[in-house]
Amino acid sequence: MTSRLFPALAFAGVGALILSGCVAKADLAGSDALSVSSTAAGCEVSGSSATSGTLTFDVSNDGDEVTEFYLLAEDGLRIVGEVENIAPGASRTLTVVAQPGDYYTLCKPGMIGEGVGKAAFAVSGEAVEVSGEDAEQKQQAVELYAGFVKDQVGQLAPAVSDFVAAYESGDDETARTQFPAVRAYYERIEPVAEALGDLDPRIDYREVDAVAEGLDWTGFHRIEKDLWVPAADALNADGETPAWQDWAPSTTEERAAFGDQLIADVQELYDYVHSDEFQDSLDAQGIAGISNGAIALLDEVATGKIQGEEDWWSGTDLSDFAANVEGSKMAFSLVRDFAAAQGDAGTALADEIDGGYAELESALAEYGSLEDGFVVYTELTDEDKRELTDLINALAEPLAQLTNTVLA
Repeated sequence: MTSRLFPALAFAGVGALILSGCVAKADLAGSDALSVSSTAAGCEVSGSSATSGTLTFDVSNDGDEVTEFYLLAEDGLRIVGEVENIAPGASRTLTVVAQPGDYYTLCKPGMIGEGVGKAAFAVSGEAVEVSGEDAEQKQQAVELYAGFVKDQVGQLAPAVSDFVAAYESGDDETARTQFPAVRAYYERIEPVAEALGDLDPRIDYREVDAVAEGLDWTGFHRIEKDLWVPAADALNADGETPAWQDWAPSTTEERAAFGDQLIADVQELYDYVHSDEFQDSLDAQGIAGISNGAIALLDEVATGKIQGEEDWWSGTDLSDFAANVEGSKMAFSLVRDFAAAQGDAGTALADEIDGGYAELESALAEYGSLEDGFVVYTELTDEDKRELTDLINALAEPLAQLTNTVLA
């Protein structure tokens, strides 16, 4: 690779936390893919162990519902790697550079609930270390990534405090104005919270997801429902349950409890991203984690925002949409040169991804911006939604090849 310093980038995205590392090209050769079959009741993986280094899981959805596949850490909670939004009959690939340790594999048909087929998965061998002439550039990408995460959470924490203050005091007009802007900080770094077990569910679960998993419903969307009181004929996100069923606006005391809980959860996230544990995990994961993060953030758009199911009461889904795309593009920008360095095919892939982001951003700009606000999601026609969906799918296809390419 030609040595090149990364430019000073505006912080706008983050990659998922993957326990992986940067390795020499020789360590990447000859890795046999593990096959995964996801069904309604099972998650069959072709092997239960592997040697440290590059691992590839070829996931086939052999069931009737859209599914996800997870590689979980030893505690069974933290997400090491994932692929989402796998349609029935379709296949997706997860590539990570795994360090020695104990893990679990899991599938989640319907993309809600506890999942099925959870099984132990062991990685043996030696720790994978950074090597090669481009190691310094790879470490620089990791440091930029770490700086971005800390910057976004550093802005999220005070913004949440201001938002909660307005909500708890009953200044709903101010809180409604702040809601999409505050959430943008979180949406750009959401995979970080998702990797920490139940933190993302506490902060960002929709009502339908909390009910499905038997969890207490807290966080942004619980507050959202107070701020945008549902109409008498409104339905919940499941499209069946009346919004007012078993529902009453929160009391002053309940608002204080929900608001204080959100502040505490964001503080937990802040403390984590400023810890040695976070930095150590980033150093271990290397560019594979950043690349997978670009994919994961675009999946966030495909699995909720484009359906209008994320901000069910406020209709501010396009703000979340835009923040996810910014985050995905930022993560991609940190590894783009590593992809382009892999010859003509790598350059073509990087150029195709560039074009996909440009087209998606251009289409999204027709409806507003994060700075000035977007139209309410219900104003989009079915044709508008199809256009955005087509652009997401067109970008997702080459982006899915990114991790394999940067590790080639």
